[in-house]
Amino acid sequence: MKEILAGLLLPFLGTSLGAACVFFLKRELGQKLQKALLGFAAGVMVASSVWSLLIPALELSGGMGRLAFLPAIGGLAFSFLFLLALDRYFPQLYHGDIQEETCCVIKDGDAAQLCPERGGDEKTQSGRKRTNLLMLAVTLHNIPEGMAVGAVFSGLLAARAGITVAGAFALSLGIAIQNFPEGAIISLPLAGEGRMNRWGAFGMGVVSGVVEPVAGAAMIVLSHYIQPFLPGFLAFAAGAMLYVVVEELIPEIAQGSSDKLGTIGFALGFMVMMALDVAFG
Repeated sequence: MKEILAGLLLPFLGTSLGAACVFFLKRELGQKLQKALLGFAAGVMVASSVWSLLIPALELSGGMGRLAFLPAIGGLAFSFLFLLALDRYFPQLYHGDIQEETCCVIKDGDAAQLCPERGGDEKTQSGRKRTNLLMLAVTLHNIPEGMAVGAVFSGLLAARAGITVAGAFALSLGIAIQNFPEGAIISLPLAGEGRMNRWGAFGMGVVSGVVEPVAGAAMIVLSHYIQPFLPGFLAFAAGAMLYVVVEELIPEIAQGSSDKLGTIGFALGFMVMMALDVAFG
């Protein structure tokens, strides 16, 4: 039970540590550090998706013979469709398509008259809008990640699933590393805009990660009822991880001039996960 509780709380700890950067930094995390962390997390998550989720899902469906791939295919397809719909109707985290709302400015020469009914200046209104939507995006994207952690630990409880403790914790660790910069990009702007003090900004970053252990715990509580569908749930979790890597982490790693650090981080994360799976499997 302690292992399961620790596994559920590890991603939440990553978000909280990232939010705690508000006490030490005035600006966002350095680009090089972000790319290295995101690359490492991506490598761990891809490897975990295969060894900790998809392979056990296929093994659990072995009784279906040549059709053993169907539950895994179904879980992957549903996961991708679910997250595509989520990104369609809610703001995305890394893609820069969050619409910013600004206060109108009436310019007369060098002077600017701000809209009195809106208050504040253009930069502040724009920053607040983006930060609010960013927090919503992070919170929503944490739900399927929490479900993924819950699914893998549900598989761990089912002895026949073939999931190792090391594999389950590696998945949690990968998500925790990915959550670290997410917590920072919520708390730092809130404090920087002067909307709240550092403790308040830290609290908002922490709150954005609460949904993960809640979603993971819900999966475990329902594990008795989802046992027949466990292959599909494991595949769903794998799809969530792969979607996050392809749709969010890789584009973020590829931007800018420090992309090679992300590639190196990815290779290290993949190798670490592979070593853990073999050594403790």
